[in-house]
Amino acid sequence: MAETETAAPKSMAVPLGAFAAGGVVALLLGIFGTVHDPSVDGTTMLWYDTVIGMKVAVSVVIGVLAIGQVVGALWIYGKLGIKAPSWLGIAHRISGTFALLLAVFVGYHCIWVLGLQSGTVRNDYETFEVGARTVIHGVLGCVVFGAVVVKVVAVRSKRAPGWFLPLAGGLLFTLLMVVVFTSAGWYLTEKGWPS
Repeated sequence: MAETETAAPKSMAVPLGAFAAGGVVALLLGIFGTVHDPSVDGTTMLWYDTVIGMKVAVSVVIGVLAIGQVVGALWIYGKLGIKAPSWLGIAHRISGTFALLLAVFVGYHCIWVLGLQSGTVRNDYETFEVGARTVIHGVLGCVVFGAVVVKVVAVRSKRAPGWFLPLAGGLLFTLLMVVVFTSAGWYLTEKGWPS
């Protein structure tokens, strides 16, 4: 049999279903973020003075891993002009899994400690305005996890069109970097490395 006869038929249902599922995940996270009362209970600061300081440091690691994921994918798919070593695929999957676990860790702390807020916010200690940067960061943070769903489907599906995996990977990378820059990038620019 020819290769085209044994290959699974390509279907637009795969990307459409993945984007729908990703949209639901992002929406549910956003809803939770708006109804949840922010709390530091159940969080960790690791070796930093604040939860935000910890999130900044871990977000920088996530950003570096995300850049490594793009370079690794380009190398694996022969876009760098040099042959990829045999171990690169496994390293790519391991570093991607580690980046995802760190993103879940940071995302949990974002939504649990800060929630998804806008306007004037009052807590036990202060009243403050939540600016546009924070709102954009929060909304796109929820969308990142929807994009993770899309990317996982793209990686696992044998019926997705050929353009779907690079699109899903590029979308996830772009969203993730915007989220990192609107949090860790802003913090490092304004306050320097957390103590």
